[in-house]
Amino acid sequence: LDKVQLLGVRSEPAEQRELKRTIHAVGTIQANERLLYKVAPRFEGWIEKLYVNTTGQSIARGQPLMEVYGPDLVSAQEEYLIALRGAGELKDSNPEAQAVMQRLADGVLRRLRNWEISDEELQALQQDGRSSRLLVYRSAVSGVVLQKPSVQGMRFMPGEVLFEIADLSSVWVLANVSEQDVGLVRLGQEAKLGIVAYPGKAFLGKVVFLYPTIDAETRTAKVRIELANPDGLLKPAMFANVELVSGHAR
Repeated sequence: LDKVQLLGVRSEPAEQRELKRTIHAVGTIQANERLLYKVAPRFEGWIEKLYVNTTGQSIARGQPLMEVYGPDLVSAQEEYLIALRGAGELKDSNPEAQAVMQRLADGVLRRLRNWEISDEELQALQQDGRSSRLLVYRSAVSGVVLQKPSVQGMRFMPGEVLFEIADLSSVWVLANVSEQDVGLVRLGQEAKLGIVAYPGKAFLGKVVFLYPTIDAETRTAKVRIELANPDGLLKPAMFANVELVSGHAR
């Protein structure tokens, strides 16, 4: 007994406890891919003026991005106005012809909407009653400009990406978890993150995806963590230290 006491050994009744283990990993912040938006006009045209001309610039939904000229845009506006005027002139004299002209106007309007022309521009077209050589192309989302291959005066083709915009109100962290710890990570698990740029400040997120492969060289698996970023403190490419607490049954 004396020897046990000298060794500092103590005993206590057996009881059920929850075994916990903290997994440490290093990760990198990335934009949430679900909140990425690419501006790729569906018509051919030229950029006459850029309103947003730098990467990293914050923009709001509906904010003008650029003024564009497109021959198809101009001809579509003129078709729409001719059909509208024809429908108005035939209103009392020939209802059937008026209905045909109205259908033509509605068809052109759908084409303009399919080209993602904003409601503001379409309302201006209806109110002014005349076509415009230039149309303002507006952002459909709020966010930050990640890429801007567009240049004032350039010609663009249908589908060509002119802006890439990211909504950073929510971001992802891709963490590299050691192979031996992969089995302890589960979906919905809470993650505590320390960002190198903000020492002493803790951020909380949740595991939303476990990548199905292991890196053969580093013997790690990627884990995707999603977290809110309402103040915009977290920026893509920042480093993060990740802690995942794994709990076992009692």
